Amino acid sequence: MAAVLLRHYSLGSRADSRHFSFGNLRWRMIGPHRGGRTVGGCGSPQQPNVFYIGVNNGGVWKTTDFGRTWAPIFDEQSTGSIGDVAVAPSDPNIVYVATGEGIQRPDLSVGKGIFKSTDAGRTWTHLGLDAGQQMGGLAIDPKDPNRVFAAVLGHPYGPNPERGVYRTLDGGKTWEKVLYKDENTGAIQVTIDPVNPQIVYADLWAGRRGPRENGAWNGPNSGLFKSTDGGTTWSQLTKGLPTPAQGLSRIGFCIAPSDPSRLYATVAADASYGGIYRSDDAGASWQKLNSDQRFWGRGDDFAEVKADPKNKDIVYTADVVVWKSTDGGKSWDAFRGAPGGDDYHRIWINPDNPQIMLIALDQGAIVTVNGGQSFSSWYNQPTAQFYHVITDNAFPYNVYGAQQESGSVGIASRGNDGGVTFREWHPVGVEEYGYVAPDPLDPNIIYGGKITRYDKRTGQIQNIAPEAVRSGKYRYLRTAPVLFSPIDPHTMYFAGNVLFKTSNGGHSRQTISPDLSRERWNIPASVGVYSNESLKQMPRRGVIYTVAPSPVDPLTIWAGTDDGLIHITKDGGKTWKNITPPEVSDWMKVSLIDAGHSDASTAYAAVNGIRIDDMHPHIYKTHDGGKTWTAIVNGLPDDPINVVREDPHHKGLLLAGSETAVYVSFDDGAHWSSLRLNMPATSIRDLVFKDADVVVGTHGRSFWILDDIAPMRQLTTAVADATLYKPEPAVRVRWDMNPDTPLPQEEPARRTRQTERSSTTT
Repeated sequence: MAAVLLRHYSLGSRADSRHFSFGNLRWRMIGPHRGGRTVGGCGSPQQPNVFYIGVNNGGVWKTTDFGRTWAPIFDEQSTGSIGDVAVAPSDPNIVYVATGEGIQRPDLSVGKGIFKSTDAGRTWTHLGLDAGQQMGGLAIDPKDPNRVFAAVLGHPYGPNPERGVYRTLDGGKTWEKVLYKDENTGAIQVTIDPVNPQIVYADLWAGRRGPRENGAWNGPNSGLFKSTDGGTTWSQLTKGLPTPAQGLSRIGFCIAPSDPSRLYATVAADASYGGIYRSDDAGASWQKLNSDQRFWGRGDDFAEVKADPKNKDIVYTADVVVWKSTDGGKSWDAFRGAPGGDDYHRIWINPDNPQIMLIALDQGAIVTVNGGQSFSSWYNQPTAQFYHVITDNAFPYNVYGAQQESGSVGIASRGNDGGVTFREWHPVGVEEYGYVAPDPLDPNIIYGGKITRYDKRTGQIQNIAPEAVRSGKYRYLRTAPVLFSPIDPHTMYFAGNVLFKTSNGGHSRQTISPDLSRERWNIPASVGVYSNESLKQMPRRGVIYTVAPSPVDPLTIWAGTDDGLIHITKDGGKTWKNITPPEVSDWMKVSLIDAGHSDASTAYAAVNGIRIDDMHPHIYKTHDGGKTWTAIVNGLPDDPINVVREDPHHKGLLLAGSETAVYVSFDDGAHWSSLRLNMPATSIRDLVFKDADVVVGTHGRSFWILDDIAPMRQLTTAVADATLYKPEPAVRVRWDMNPDTPLPQEEPARRTRQTERSSTTT
């Protein structure tokens, strides 16, 4: 095999950091080409074939052919978490992007302010407002592209003053906060009257995520506001709307373009007060039209309502189904169904031709040009959101993960037909956010979720959960660990609040730990105004979030919880010891532990503090069984860490994944350097070493593989400026074995003309 050129050099006198150029090493995305959660989307009225979408951790994408193909246009930027994207109505070349998902979910990621393009997405300029973290929406003056409003939701897990409605009059050079309540109340939507741009509406939402996965609060200052002087002063619209005492939280609203006095709103409140509302006097008064929660429920997720540009009595609302009313919101019919729990978030209707629509949803984005009779595909957007990734021992090896909103995926690392296409992947029977665990002895058997057994040969799924019907004795989160022992391929672990072990494929199991979560906890300072003594009295909420059996000692197992504890057992689970680093506080999530591959006393822990409003990186290592821990974050930016792994074949070579990039350390974590290379900024939720490859599961851009890291393994501090490295042993295979008609070039696939190299399996 040919040698690989790798350059190594240091910059300046920075003794605490090393910088590397990795020659021809490049990540390759293998799919799946199946869309993920998308909350931002718009079209260009002057160019009806052009649309933009903003994907939650997938960046910004553009189509020029009505959604037949999509291309990423934001990959060089510092974040991929998008809340909204808007095209200036007066100039289709001017595009604004608000980053930060703008949606309150337990798997959210935050952004880095607002960006602008003046050349239809080819280049971007950063405009600030980074401290807002989450952006709910944008509104551009229909005649002046320099006059823009931004709805800043703020920190999802804590108070901060950079929230509310901001306005710029100079195209984003400067921003002014024009609507603000307090550090706990953000803005989720802002809209300009299409006829009179001096009239602006905005919704303030006092929503806060709690430190546990499913915890959330709504404060007292949510409400709908209106300005008639261009956003300088505001008044709250209350007549006919629910009050905070009636559970008012998020409001989604729209202006009917054909009659700006007509407004519609989805109002989230207590069951007897929430519903679809309408105003016929420009918001001065409101009447409730419908209380059916199918049209407005789950306001933390859904709050989209859009009126037809030509007919004020035709209106759509997005929820689990897109609904349509033709009588001004009184009655509704299903417009776009939900074959797979679609969850619709954004509707854009072409103002000149209402038959052309874009809908953004949990499966990506779809376009119709015939009023909903047919839609484009969402199987052309590789923006899948994964929580974990694992490989099997087949050849070529398969990559597995559970995709948020879409079930599970098993995809081959290479294909025989000239690329990795839809032919190479198939669901494997695991729920949308679970672990996947292929049987090391039989690649046809796949375990995962909470907990199932899938047989590739029959396609049948069997439930092997500890309880056929949950009794409440055990607690689980969406990402309950399922994994095999690296030493004994017959032993599999499954975790809730306790750790289970099975040696017969789940036919029977042992409970090998007590409840390892916190029995009592301190309330994090980030809870702020929502703090009260009753929170301390709540029953246990934490669970085991990560399990790491030692690859060198069958009796040593490490476990970390989502409420900030690390335990170890050295006798196979008979006894457990709390070895939590003192710096890890209550409700810091121990996201992943990796047991050392050279000795049983070594482990690495990635700790994520976002749920206590901590955006710093946290990685700890121990070489003495947890008696002492060392923080190893030198060279890492302020960006929460989700995963850390040690190379099983090269001691001291570590990889870590943050909310935006992969990082590498060659000295056991003493120094870190970016390994982002050609990968877009996206949330790295998990990564694994597979023989000589590195495989990454992203939460917004599908699976990526770094082929043959032999040069990295051979890198030393004494290396010359340019050096030849010996590749790992590999199997040479034909690139394309398809004798039939090839797939059209527009069909989504990972294609390459270079010889594919698949490492041999162990």
